[in-house]
Amino acid sequence: MKKHLLRGLIFGLVFVESGYALQYNYGRSALKFNVSGQAGVIEPDFHDTLFLGDFELRAQYNYAVARGQTFGLVYEWDEEALSEHDWAHDAFALYEVQDLGRVEIGLTHSVTHKLSVGIPDVGGLRVNHNPLFYKRISPDGNVIPNTHANSGHDAPRVNLVSVPTNVGQYGVSVAAFGEDYDYAVDGGVKFRFPNGKIKSALSLGASFMNNLDGFSPASYLDEVTADWRAQGSVGFNIQYNSWIFGTSAVAIYDKNPVGAPSDGISVGSGVSYDILNYSLSLSYLYSKTGIWHRDLPQYYDHTVIGSFRYKYSENMELWTSVGLTTKTPFLSTALKVAF
Repeated sequence: MKKHLLRGLIFGLVFVESGYALQYNYGRSALKFNVSGQAGVIEPDFHDTLFLGDFELRAQYNYAVARGQTFGLVYEWDEEALSEHDWAHDAFALYEVQDLGRVEIGLTHSVTHKLSVGIPDVGGLRVNHNPLFYKRISPDGNVIPNTHANSGHDAPRVNLVSVPTNVGQYGVSVAAFGEDYDYAVDGGVKFRFPNGKIKSALSLGASFMNNLDGFSPASYLDEVTADWRAQGSVGFNIQYNSWIFGTSAVAIYDKNPVGAPSDGISVGSGVSYDILNYSLSLSYLYSKTGIWHRDLPQYYDHTVIGSFRYKYSENMELWTSVGLTTKTPFLSTALKVAF
């Protein structure tokens, strides 16, 4: 075990992706570039060392139209988009009014996804989105890789979201004219309680997608074809000093699905603790598919991940995770640079 951990740390230090940040301001205009990357290794069954990489490139242009009003353009490309052979993860225009909210038009995730509350995890496996380890550890059947409602980011979309207030933040979105479904309607709300010694947040979301034809919520999953898909999600986290606890869940139902089932439930829970530059976390994910259809096979997956992170600076951190899926233990470690 020590030998594998040492080898993982060495690879994590060698395969480092560079990062930089650049911001340019001129009058009412502002242009900002962000780059982040991580690289290291993952070892399924503690052998056969495999490369593990991730990156994100983001550019945003803002123009102050008037006091409290901003027009913006956003473009983002990352490892997830690359895996799905997409030219962008985000590419949208926005208009924001300080006291009301913002509208987004273009290719991006729905407000249900953006207002969701995730599971605490200090590793770099993107547990709250599409986990990287599923690309290296292939399960026997489809899994629901996260606990957020997901209607993709490939179809033109309009997002309307309010500004966060003491009561909460809410939004709706509509997507259409995509290749994978006719249209999608999403709604979400997040309640924040940031005051006092104990801080907490609660999110609720719902999504409806009509006439799915080859929709894939992740590059490593089977494409979904069904009459329609309905989703509901809930998330809650609570922070006390250096402790953070969170739990979230999503339920997905497909009407008359074709092929391997991809709907069902996904539930996750986790806890993390910070002390100085060190962080620890323990998270658990459970997925079960096919539960709504008696004529289709069911598949379940349990995943437990323990992670350790050392934050060298504001822009650089080293993390190591040890995990266990239903059948495969794994070790993963990498160095992450973000600006």
